[in-house]
Amino acid sequence: MLGLSGGTKAFAAAPRAPVLKLGLASYSLRKLSVDQLIEACGGLGLKYLTLKDMHLPREPKELEAAVAKYKAAGITVMGAGVIYMKNEPEKVRKDFEYARAAGVPLIVAAPDPDALNLVEGLVKEFNMPVAIHNHGPEDKHYPGPSDVMKLIQKRDKRMGVCMDIGHTLRAGEDPVALVHKLGTRLFDLHVKDLKDPKDKGSQVESGKGIMDLVGLCKALQKRKFAGQVGLEYEINENDPLPGIRESLAYLRGVIAGIGA
Repeated sequence: MLGLSGGTKAFAAAPRAPVLKLGLASYSLRKLSVDQLIEACGGLGLKYLTLKDMHLPREPKELEAAVAKYKAAGITVMGAGVIYMKNEPEKVRKDFEYARAAGVPLIVAAPDPDALNLVEGLVKEFNMPVAIHNHGPEDKHYPGPSDVMKLIQKRDKRMGVCMDIGHTLRAGEDPVALVHKLGTRLFDLHVKDLKDPKDKGSQVESGKGIMDLVGLCKALQKRKFAGQVGLEYEINENDPLPGIRESLAYLRGVIAGIGA
């Protein structure tokens, strides 16, 4: 009995694996208002969000009200975007001022390559990290995360990647391998599943496609990834909640299994 008791105590005292921050890219619920989004998050058990501007208004009073609502609901806003940026200093500065006013820790962006000097300067001035989002083969600048890194690897370390794993797979890259390759320059993720590695329109609920989501979560856990693992469910836009719920359940199961 003493041996069993001691073993149980030792097991109970073992450190728990870090928990990944499973959240949602709010574009998944793009037809909902701020209040409806918050209500949906309550039903889905979500505490982390990255927000598109329909859920993070730019008008100052509306922005302040929305931020207060997220805080009251216990939701942590992990970032704002995707924000598209051209080489237009006044407009890009307003993007950074908007993010600062919202109190977000990260901008998810898609800047034109000729705007990168401008963006880097504002990253330094505002101390605001920027994660550049890849958009697959249709994106002439950033098909995959490796294309992002070619342009930012010698730039400020607060410039990194928001890896959309669906677009990454379609661009011919391995999202799991990239978790290790990108290292500390991986700031955020948009997670989805596909049935066909070449077809953008083949998105399905997480766990029903070919994406190695178990391997992805294991790699992120091993890296002690502190950013958001954000589900982005872009299909069934008129009735997305069932698919989002199913996808989250699968991802939670994967994360729980890894933690155990």
